[in-house]
This record gives sequence, C-alpha cells and structure tokens, in this order.
Amino acid sequence: MTTGPTTVHYQCEGITLAGDHWTPDTSTHPRGTAILLHGVGQTRKSWQRTAARLAADGWSALTLDARGHGDSDWACPDGYTLEHLVDDLTHIGRTCEDRPVLVGASMGGLTALVAQAHHDLGRALVMVDIAPQMNTTGAERILRFMGQHREGFATLDDAAAALADYNPHRTTPGSTRGLRKNLRKHRDGRWYWHWDPQLLQFMADPAAFTATLRQIDDAAHQITAPTLLIRGELSDVIDQGSVEHLLDRIPTASSITIANTGHMIVGDDNDFFTTALLDYLNDLPAIPDM
Repeated sequence: MTTGPTTVHYQCEGITLAGDHWTPDTSTHPRGTAILLHGVGQTRKSWQRTAARLAADGWSALTLDARGHGDSDWACPDGYTLEHLVDDLTHIGRTCEDRPVLVGASMGGLTALVAQAHHDLGRALVMVDIAPQMNTTGAERILRFMGQHREGFATLDDAAAALADYNPHRTTPGSTRGLRKNLRKHRDGRWYWHWDPQLLQFMADPAAFTATLRQIDDAAHQITAPTLLIRGELSDVIDQGSVEHLLDRIPTASSITIANTGHMIVGDDNDFFTTALLDYLNDLPAIPDM
C-alpha cells in the first residue's frame, strides 16, 4: 500500500532544493522513476495527487520545488535563467537509480526538454501544455497575473476569488485549504504567493524571452527519446499549430488533447490527466530489474 511522501533536499550551486519522494507500492513490479516539474509560480504540491497515483501503480515519483518556489531557496536576481533550471534538474536526475522519465508542466516542461536535449537525461519526456512555439499572448497573461497582487491577500477567500477570475473555465475551483500550499501568511497578517518576485525580472525581459524560445526550439531538434505532448483543449498558451510544430521538430513525439481543460491541465482535470499520463508511462519499455 502506498504511503505518504518523504521530504528530500538537494544541494545545487549553493541552493537547497526541496522535493517529495513517493515510494512505489511494494506489491507491484517497480516501473521506474518519474520526475515531476511544476510551472512558474506553482510548487511541487500541484503534483500531489498525480504522484500518489503513480506510486500506487509502481512508479517512484519525485516532485520538486524549482528554485525560488515553495520550500526551495531563493536565488540571486540573475539566478533564474533556463540554464540554472536545467542544471538543477540534471544534477538531481543523475542521482536517480535509473534513468527517469521527465514530466514537466509549462516552465517545467521547457526545463525538461532542454535537459533532455543537452544531457540525454531521461528515457522519455512528457511535456504538459508547453512547446517551443507558443502563443505569447497566453504566456504574457500568466506573467501579468503573477505580477498582480504584490500586496498580498487579506484572506484565502480573496486569493481563491482571484484564481477563479484568472481560470474561469475550471469547473471545480480550488479550495482555500489547497491554497495554503501555495501561499504563506506574513507578519502583517496578509497572504502572499510563495515564490520569489525576482524571478519575473528575467521572464519579463522580451529580448531574453525571445532568445530563450529560440534556444528551446533548437534543442527540440536534438530529442530522440519517446516524447508526449499533453495539451489542454482550452489552452491560450499552445494551439494546434504549436502541436504540429513540436511533432515536426521531434519525430519520436506524439500528442493528446484533454477536453475542457486550459493551460493548468493538472488542476483542471487531474483524474483524466493522470490516467492519460499513466497510460503513456506504462506503455514505455520496461526497465531492467533493479
């Protein structure tokens, strides 16, 4: 029977990164390791339900807080480039007992793609509603939302209302209990998102953002591992053109679209998303006995 996760920590370039390790159910044959990477402004807790199901199905699941997010350390203002994120993932991935499957949403997906291209880190790659060619309007909407509410929220209900306005198509709004994982109450009594505002400095630079997208597109040509793109039907970040572009860049790639979900697929329909992910993972070639 699957138990709760064990908190783990990694030292990467003087920064401590926090994660949760979900041990696979001992009654099943071990299927391998999956590293789950969240999107910008999120934390490893966004993967909690997915990781628990993976562990119950025989997968060792590792969820990570990216630098500047959740319980991981904040970096210096110029320490949030894609190269920093890729170096962190590569260091952690090489500590795994087997070659992991890299599963990344949004920012995490781009990190996983470049780590795979440059370091051949994983045995497979899963990108969640992200691709080298994206709708910049959707990406800008994310950054605009993250730049709002710098003054925090008086109550968790206020934070939930702000999220509902940002994500109006979500049929089951997140509970205030769940929001406690992504906000912290400061001494002034207000609730603040638990990520470093400095990370927006790099992401909001148009020249740097354009250069990063070009780097990611070049990296996609180097991917030879099995790859899956999971797209949200209502996403404003990637569209069918983004999907076709990725499939052209990565001959080993396939894609699926999950109905009635937006960019935040994992939260919009976690059950359907996780089922689709497990179907793909369990069709991968088995790893040798460990």
